[in-house]
Amino acid sequence: MKDFISSRARSIPPSGIRKFFDIAQTMEDVISLGVGEPDFSTPWNVCEASIYSIEQGVTNYTSNKGTPKLRAAIARYLESSFQTPYDPENEIIVTNGVSEAADIAIRSVVDVGDEVLVAEPCYVSYSPCITLAGGVPVPVPCTAETEFRLTPDALMERITPRSKVVIANFPNNPTGGTMSEADYRAVADVVVDHDLLLISDEVYAELTYDGSHFSPAALPELRERTVTLNGFSKAYAMTGWRVGYLCAPPAITAAALKIHQYVALCAPVMAQVAAYEALRNGAAEKDAMVREYRIRRNLFVNGLNRLGLTCHLPKGAFYAFPSVESTGLSDQEFAEALLREQHVAVVPGSVLGGPGHVRCAYAVSRESLKTALERMETFLAGLKT
Repeated sequence: MKDFISSRARSIPPSGIRKFFDIAQTMEDVISLGVGEPDFSTPWNVCEASIYSIEQGVTNYTSNKGTPKLRAAIARYLESSFQTPYDPENEIIVTNGVSEAADIAIRSVVDVGDEVLVAEPCYVSYSPCITLAGGVPVPVPCTAETEFRLTPDALMERITPRSKVVIANFPNNPTGGTMSEADYRAVADVVVDHDLLLISDEVYAELTYDGSHFSPAALPELRERTVTLNGFSKAYAMTGWRVGYLCAPPAITAAALKIHQYVALCAPVMAQVAAYEALRNGAAEKDAMVREYRIRRNLFVNGLNRLGLTCHLPKGAFYAFPSVESTGLSDQEFAEALLREQHVAVVPGSVLGGPGHVRCAYAVSRESLKTALERMETFLAGLKT
């Protein structure tokens, strides 16, 4: 049967994140810092709105773009929060999570042979989606020395005549790095000068701890060159609801909508109802979650540095990205041994484009983080004996 598998499908690897999660699922007493999922439940008012809609028989297809009510709410939210106005009729598509939004954004603009510059470390799905679209992923390194920001110099080093698109995810998974307005202004000069398009994944926008999130589409020179991706999974603890959205100039939105129509039709209507309620009445619980993440971040990152695992203070998302080079182990060896010996699951940074580091999601309770640090200390002590 292998002869029937396409070369593109054969060329992409399975998720390195899920590999460790699946192993951890078979073990007892594991503290999983592996999968990036909030440990909070979806706010009850959000669930209740969806339940009530089902009771009222709201179980039908919606417009391919999403319900007009939700798209209008998204437009209001983006303009008031990030100063990025979008026309809800022609510039917004509601998708099945941000993962689908990223996929259709890439497929709508990438032709065979086009090079796509990917700011790394990054989430695992971008490069496979580029490959499946026939494009060529080109990693652009973001390093600890610059707090994992995307710099114009790093971008310039990877640009060729075949470069077409830049993909950036800030606040970043897995590093927690962020980009300021000044950072984006510097990158904008490169994007404009080389006639590139920017796909900006901002699903962690609300999880910004130091300062406020800046969206590149707020810059006039990038407004018509940016595809903004966002969603509800992280900010509102709605991972299983699978609601995201894509915002872009009308020509790109129209192209992405055609792909969305054929592969997904529309996001589930009951999930769209929940997303609308989250935007209307979810701010208080969202803000409470962010405050708790900030406390966990400080607790865990300080603990990592105390153990000698050098880690910058992430300004966004809910990930710490410590270096493990001081242990003498590769990131893969470190993650495998830590899971096997101390039942703490982390993700090797190499599967995310950040070798020599591991990703630790601090979206677990404070007690679990304290226990994880104790186990990591025991593990590190064992390496010295």
